[in-house]
Amino acid sequence: MSFIEIFVLSVVQGVTEFLPVSSAAHLLLVPIVTGWRDQGLEFDLAVHVGSLAAVLIYFRHEIAAVVVDWLRSLATGGATANARLGWAVLLGTIPVGLAGLALKDLVETTMRTPEIAAVVMAATLIGFGVLLGWADWRHRGDRDEYQLGWRDVVVIGCAQALALIPGTSRSGITITAALFLGLSREAAARFSFLLSIPVIILAGGLLAIDLISSGTDVSWGTLGLGALLSGISAYLCIHYFLLFIKRIGMQPFVVYRIVLGLVLLIAFL
Repeated sequence: MSFIEIFVLSVVQGVTEFLPVSSAAHLLLVPIVTGWRDQGLEFDLAVHVGSLAAVLIYFRHEIAAVVVDWLRSLATGGATANARLGWAVLLGTIPVGLAGLALKDLVETTMRTPEIAAVVMAATLIGFGVLLGWADWRHRGDRDEYQLGWRDVVVIGCAQALALIPGTSRSGITITAALFLGLSREAAARFSFLLSIPVIILAGGLLAIDLISSGTDVSWGTLGLGALLSGISAYLCIHYFLLFIKRIGMQPFVVYRIVLGLVLLIAFL
């Protein structure tokens, strides 16, 4: 990969990972538009590691409090608000973990075929984009992530499993579900970011096992640069996204998803 390819793909991943516009769709779309060869699953793993580092650093104080209280709850049986949030993140990860194991081969092969991926992405970008707009307009409330009940978490977790479909957007679908359940925009986004941590760890672990077992030659310099650039851009994205949605909301992202989906349909149909 050339430096410009590494730079563009890493920044695209970092910027779109936490925006409700589908990072996977963009990582598949860039090679289609530019004519670059598919960057491969090992590069996808590297840029996702960068995104994971960004969310861990940005929410380090909140995460530390959740982890400490969650571990204490294991010993004492008591459940503080932070401990319950920790359990919520773990419970919300189960559906996507099971779906990922069941559909792993389909996601890594058929769903990465440019023609199939483009049509699927167009449909999901538009469909789930409209759903996000409706949730933000009509259903959002003022609950925060500490007020989630177990049924709420199960709903959001099952919604997250849909993100295996290219174009859905993991952050987009979880934010949509949270808004429908009456969370505020900021709370929906924060819970979505926290949910990304175990998901990225699980997905990265499976990819790492595959790479090690296959004996694939890995360009560590390329992967390291990709992770660094992705991490920096993801950190900045998290910061400014939270400010943006507080003042403006989700509708600009809805418009972007619809326009991008229509462009894909016109280009491929």
